[in-house]
Amino acid sequence: MNREMTGESGEFAVRAEGLCRRFGALQAVRDLSFAVARGEIFGFVGPDGAGKTTIMRMLAGVLLPDKGEIFLEGIDVVAEPERAKPILSYMPQRFGLYEDLTVAENIFFYGELFELPWRVRRARARQLLQAAGLLSFERRLAGQLSGGMKQKLGLVCALLHTPKVLLLDEPTTGVDPLSRRDFWAILYNLRESGVTILFSTAYMDEAERCSRLALMHEGEIRLCDSPARLKAAMPGALLEVVSADPRAAHKALTGAPGVLGLLLMGDRVHVRVDNALRRKGELEARLLGEGVGPAAIQPIEPGIEDVFVALLGQEGAA
Repeated sequence: MNREMTGESGEFAVRAEGLCRRFGALQAVRDLSFAVARGEIFGFVGPDGAGKTTIMRMLAGVLLPDKGEIFLEGIDVVAEPERAKPILSYMPQRFGLYEDLTVAENIFFYGELFELPWRVRRARARQLLQAAGLLSFERRLAGQLSGGMKQKLGLVCALLHTPKVLLLDEPTTGVDPLSRRDFWAILYNLRESGVTILFSTAYMDEAERCSRLALMHEGEIRLCDSPARLKAAMPGALLEVVSADPRAAHKALTGAPGVLGLLLMGDRVHVRVDNALRRKGELEARLLGEGVGPAAIQPIEPGIEDVFVALLGQEGAA
C-alpha cells in the first residue's frame, strides 16, 4: 500500500488487505486495501451502492470477505471475530434500539451484553449521556425520541464498553443539522481520547470533517488522502456562477472553451476551468450572448463533492 492508503503513522489500529466480496453477480467490494492510524477519523464517502456498508460489516466481523485480511489492533478479524468484539463497536445504519424501553433501560441492556459491572456501567452511562445532552431524558421511551436523539442514544450504547475502534455506518443520515453538529462534537472528543473512528457517509460536506477520506466508487477506493490534499489534487480551478436560471447557465456553458467540467449545485453552477483569471470574462460574455446573464462569477475553493465528481469523471449532467 502507498502512503496515501496507509496514512502518516506506522501505528495502525485497522489494516485491511485485498478485501473482496461478491453478492451473486454483484461485485460489491473489489480488492480493497487500506490502513487507519490510531486516533484517526477515517471516512468512506461515496454514493449508495459504492460498497460502504459491505466494508463496515466485514470490519465488524459480521460478514466474511470472499478474500482478504482484516486486522483490528493486531487481531485477525476474519480468523477470530470473537476476539475482536471487546475492542470494537459497530453502529449500523439502523441501530438496534428497543423503542419500548426507556433510554436508561436500553443502556442497561447493552451494559449486560458487554458484562459491565454495575458501577462502571452507571458512571460511564452518566458521562456519555451528559456529553450527548440526554441526561434529562433517561426515563423517556426510546420510541419517543427525535431522530437525532435516537442516533445519539445509539452512540452512547455503542461506546458503553469503551471500544478502541468505532465503526459508524452513515450514522447521521436523516438527522437534523443541529444534531449532526452535536454528534460530531462527541466524535472529536473521542478522537482526542485515542479512539479510532471509521465513518461512512454520503454527505460530502460531512466528509470534510474526517482526518482522511477514501473516495469510493463501484466497490473500489479510487482516491485516499486528507480532504485538503484531495482538493489540491483536483485539476484546474473552480468558478461559481450564480444565475437566476442556473439550468440555463449550465446549458449555455457546456462545451465552452477552457471548461473542464460543470456541476449544478442548487441555485448555482460550479464550473471547473483550465485558467480562472482568463476564463471568467469569457464565461460572463458567453452567458450574456446566450441571453442568460447577467450572472455573478467568482473563484471559489472546491469542496469534496467537486473533487469527487471531477476525479471520477461524472461532471456535466444537469
